[in-house]
Order: sequence, then structure tokens, then C-alpha cells
Amino acid sequence: MSSTDSSILVTGGAGFIGSNLVLTLQERMPQARLTVIDDFRSGDFKNLAGYTGDFVAQNLATLDWRQQFGDEEFDAIFHLASITDTTLHDQFAQVHDNVESFRRLLNFAQPNRTRVIYASSAATYGAASAASVETNGAAPANVYAFSKAIMDNLARRAARDSQDWIIVGLRYFNVYGPREAHKGVPASMVYHLSRQMKAGQQPRIFKQGDQKRDFVYVKDIVEGSIGALDAKQSGIYNLGSGHARSFNELIDVLNRSLGTDFKPDYIDNPHEHYQNFTQADLAQVRQSLGYEPKFSLETGVADYMRWLYPA
Repeated sequence: MSSTDSSILVTGGAGFIGSNLVLTLQERMPQARLTVIDDFRSGDFKNLAGYTGDFVAQNLATLDWRQQFGDEEFDAIFHLASITDTTLHDQFAQVHDNVESFRRLLNFAQPNRTRVIYASSAATYGAASAASVETNGAAPANVYAFSKAIMDNLARRAARDSQDWIIVGLRYFNVYGPREAHKGVPASMVYHLSRQMKAGQQPRIFKQGDQKRDFVYVKDIVEGSIGALDAKQSGIYNLGSGHARSFNELIDVLNRSLGTDFKPDYIDNPHEHYQNFTQADLAQVRQSLGYEPKFSLETGVADYMRWLYPA
């Protein structure tokens, strides 16, 4: 995509992944026209320090896109806005806001076949014991995951009905990195455990710390998302590190990065539905989007800790 005259819109651009994406796009494509939409429910204006584009404060679940933008055309829309708190169990709020926001966006994008790149989630896979492949059926264990599975259904149907329209879904795995602190409880375990350890406390994890996650650094997620601008066809792809690492390993990695030597404080897991294992199979996204994560857990955590706790 040409960087000189592109017009790109990012929903959820004041959020964690969204702000990292927006600032990278601004750096890589300085001549592009950037527009961010966010209602600040899970975003913060401070994440966009240095941003030079337009900003629209709107609730996407009720936004009239035509009234807001008229005949303005975008070359691509990144849709990252959603209720991201998986502990919010209000089924109506989760499904209505996440699904209806996406439906309105697709209705706006369809006439001009505007490329849509949207955030799906690894949560759609539900309980897993091996690397998740995109062809696996959805098995959502919570209403957040259900809302993302419905978004995937809408995307597949729209792409099937309009085969000249490129819609790319990206199933983000367990993302961590700069600009997530504002999320509070839903922020990554990498962030929360590091805060405990910096405060001189034992890091608290669920017994016995052998649960495994595909921890993926936000810089890799941004690269994979930008790579979808050049996708040749519609599809839904995993974005992760491709490796499952335990919470015990994470604490070891944090100890090395922070220069500490804490042992875990093991606590009971109160959650009835809990993903004990996540791992992205990256075969399809490597082939279709050329995605190749650059950060291991060790290098990603080290980079993040330098950003989070500058000397």
C-alpha cells in the first residue's frame, strides 16, 4: 500500500494494541492520513502522545458512519475496538457492543470494498491442549470469546458474498508490552507480575505455575497487523509467538530482566473457565502474510522492562 496518499482509520486506537499500531503507522507512513476512533472505555489519551492525526470520540455500537464521515473514503480500516475485559460477564453488553460495532463497520466499508483488518482472539478456541490451528472450530468458554466468534462468522460471510473485498481477521494470543498499564486488571500477567516484583513482593500465580501461554510481544503483533495491508485474499489467522511458556518460566525470565530472585507465591485458581494452555500454530499466517515473530519471551520481556522501568 502506498504510504504517500493512504488514508487509514484505526478503531480502538487509544487502547493498548491500537496505540502501538497507530504510532508505528505514523512513523512508517508519515504522509498517510490517520484517523483514530475511540470512546476511552478501554483506552487512554496518554497512549497517543506524539500522535498528529485526527481523532473521533464515538461509541462504535451506535455510530452512524455515513453521518460521521460522509463520502470520505479510507484505504484500510483496522478494527481493534472492543470490550476487552474477559471478566465482564454481562452477556448483552459484550455481544451487543462487540458484534454490532463490527456490523456497522462492515456496512460502511462494503460499498467501496474498503480493506478491513480486525482483531479476533485466541479465546475463540476455548480449552486447548495443543497448538491451535485456524481450521479448529470455535469453542468459546466465555461471552467475550463468543462475541469474537460471531465477528468471525460475519467476516467470513461478508468475504464470501463479496469476493473482491479483502477482510482479514487476526486472532491475537496473549499480548504484552508498552501502553497496557491503563487496562488495570485485564493488563497482561507480564505487567502485573513485574509490578509485584518491583515492589519487593513475591509474584502471585495459580498453583502450580505450570499453565502455559503463548506470550507474544506487542511489537510482533503490530508487525503482523501491518502485514495484513498486503494480504492478497481474505482470511482469519493466528498471531502469536508460536511457543507455549509456563508461568514458572515467565517468573524466571522476569527475575533475570529485573535482577531479582523471587520465588512464586502459589494461590488457588478461582476461575471456573480458565485456559490452561494456549499456543498459536503459525503455518497459515507465515504462508499467507509472511508473518515471523522476532521476539522470544526472553527478548520481548527484556525490551518491555527497559521501557517500563527506564534507568
